[in-house]
Amino acid sequence: MPQLVDPNFKRSVVLLLHHDEDGTFGLVVNRLTDVPVDSLCSSLEIRWRGDEEDAVHWGGPVQPDHGWVIVGDDDFDHEDLQEIVEGIRFTSSPDALRAIAERPPERLRVFLGYAGWGPGQLANELAQGSWIVAPLSARLVFDVEGTDLWDAALRSLGINPATLVPTQGVN
Repeated sequence: MPQLVDPNFKRSVVLLLHHDEDGTFGLVVNRLTDVPVDSLCSSLEIRWRGDEEDAVHWGGPVQPDHGWVIVGDDDFDHEDLQEIVEGIRFTSSPDALRAIAERPPERLRVFLGYAGWGPGQLANELAQGSWIVAPLSARLVFDVEGTDLWDAALRSLGINPATLVPTQGVN
């Protein structure tokens, strides 16, 4: 929402991967870094056989040196991939990254860092109207360009992004 002034999250789309009473974990899915996936893999002594132009995504400000991977191709399988919803699987396993680097699936995102909230923190931000919750869609995550994803997520809810105004939420 417009009142969210933290520059880390302005116009961000966050894929929530875990939420419980201990906190929330997610990945910002609409921001790229300048780091090529090839360079990241090389630094881990992994050979990248994918497109040299593929860039690492910025997953969030927490642990920016830790990697995460989401895969959307059903024909790619690895024991360390955990299904989040149909069409989106997730891992942080170096073994899975090695297998992925050997035969990169078309629907793939590699991340450094993550977005995290402590117990009750995200619920409080939602009550303040800082975030809008949209249904999870593999199509949005993998098929929409990062720069267009925020608008597309809002439009999937029937919201015209130009009509958003700051609000105080539902305290």
